[in-house]
Amino acid sequence: MKPLKKISQIALIASSLLLIIAFFVPIWRIDLWAPQYPEGLSMSIWLSKLSGQVDIINGLNHYIGMSHIKEEMFPEFKILPYAVAVIIALGVLTGLSKNRKMLIGFLTILILSGVVAMYDFWSWGYEYGHNLDDSAAIKVPGMAYQPPLIGYKELLNFGAYSIPDIGGWLFVLLGIVAISTLIFEIKTNK
Repeated sequence: MKPLKKISQIALIASSLLLIIAFFVPIWRIDLWAPQYPEGLSMSIWLSKLSGQVDIINGLNHYIGMSHIKEEMFPEFKILPYAVAVIIALGVLTGLSKNRKMLIGFLTILILSGVVAMYDFWSWGYEYGHNLDDSAAIKVPGMAYQPPLIGYKELLNFGAYSIPDIGGWLFVLLGIVAISTLIFEIKTNK
């Protein structure tokens, strides 16, 4: 099996190193709009913290019986920085190794990490939006308040929009580069 081409190595190493930026920017964001909040409310999720108008969102969620969002409820914040560091290191090592099998392994790890992260986010949202306090001031029978995994969803009079932020798009970029690199290597080494 032929080694990875120089352009593939550079693309993998550069896109992996770009992921360092994810330590300094949010990876995901949730925006909320309602008539009483025309300017909107937002919450940003970082690798190890939350930011934005979390206190206001907590105040509103209290009325429908949702738990307060606190950083302590996310053990992922202790793990994510290390997991991302490992992904960066594996990406750089894959580029330096010039080995196509290692590229396939790296891509597999990257995809599995993305699937696990999205499932974790979905399950957190499910628990958060369905496990409501029975003594809540506002109760709508059969209504759940699970935020969207990705995209837009209406929750009572609020519109909720959930999308990757800068750090999340860097993960997407790395995935696209890794997939494109593998396709390029397969096509050019026939």
